[in-house]
Amino acid sequence: MILQNTLLKNIEKSEGLARLWTVLPTARLVGGSVRDLLCGRKINDLDLATPEPPERVQELLEAAGITNIPTGISHGTITAIINREPYEITTLRRDEETDGRHAVVAWTSDWKEDAARRDFTINAMSLDQNGVLYDYFHGQEDLEAGHVRFVGTAEKRIEEDALRALRFFRFYARYGEGAPDREAYQAIQDHLNWMDGLSAERIASELLKILAGPRVMETLRPMDKCGLLPHLLKRPDLVSLERLLNCDAPVDSILRLAALYPDNLDVGVQLKLSNADKKRLTMMRGEDPVLELNMSDHEMRRLRFKFALQSILDKSWLTQAQRQGHPDQQWSVFREALSGLEQPVFPLSGKDAQDAGIPAGRFIGMWLQKGQEWWMAQGCVPNKDECLTYLKNHPLQN
Repeated sequence: MILQNTLLKNIEKSEGLARLWTVLPTARLVGGSVRDLLCGRKINDLDLATPEPPERVQELLEAAGITNIPTGISHGTITAIINREPYEITTLRRDEETDGRHAVVAWTSDWKEDAARRDFTINAMSLDQNGVLYDYFHGQEDLEAGHVRFVGTAEKRIEEDALRALRFFRFYARYGEGAPDREAYQAIQDHLNWMDGLSAERIASELLKILAGPRVMETLRPMDKCGLLPHLLKRPDLVSLERLLNCDAPVDSILRLAALYPDNLDVGVQLKLSNADKKRLTMMRGEDPVLELNMSDHEMRRLRFKFALQSILDKSWLTQAQRQGHPDQQWSVFREALSGLEQPVFPLSGKDAQDAGIPAGRFIGMWLQKGQEWWMAQGCVPNKDECLTYLKNHPLQN
């Protein structure tokens, strides 16, 4: 009854779900929404499964005036759009062929057969519109026990899709308690070579989610011990990451990645991260900026002028982790002071040089550079008139 009441409250909040159940009365909520309903967590995506083939789903949605997009029709998925909210509706499936990355599927009307192809027992439950829970593999018991385990045999599930090894640890971080499932751990340890076919993008997606999630060290330690972490990317440094976490650094997967792989200069390239993230990692690895807690206001303004605030803050956390490895009020004050400073902007331009009678060409650059060096030496404080006065009194030497 508690489950039914919880479900009814969510139906009241979701006009779209109520409409879809009118169109597809035998459809059920599946996956993460059921799992999170059971453990009282916030529900993000309301995904449904149905025994109706995808073409029939489209017909029914269109007849009801519901916008739909064939986002993954080859795998049986139609996305319905109601009040700008997406709802994925997937036809029940069974795997015909798998190669460790992709699966060839066929439609089925057997709910248990569809549940049997899912990764973990806690993700294999389904819930109908009457609040009846269908749990073929004891997922509710596992959820209550904090036991993340594969549906069927761990080895078979990982062989079907090697990314499930990483997904196992991501779900273990969020829903697990105690040691990782022994069968899953052993299967991952015994078949590390299965990970070699995974794309960098898929590895990055899961690894960054783990780094941004809960129980980071409790999750990475068994990943490291079973060989998965060093197999994917060489030379992880758990001590360095733990020191960063002990500083109460912000939840930031890229910052944590830099701490986890301080000696792997190519980790951003290896994971095929975005250019922005690769640039950020490169800045964190550079010698500059050099940070000291006793910096004067002038030094801090120069720092803000030369480097982006994000780069300085990143470097401050890594420096604090390296030097102290624990919370430090001085570093907090330092970051607060930096963040409170306005970005200094050098007040002169090429037009100012021309107006001052500086000949075109390299002399303009030399004039601006001389002015900027003096402006920076004064703590990036002088205004335009003061810079012009200085340059007038200190002309370029021929």
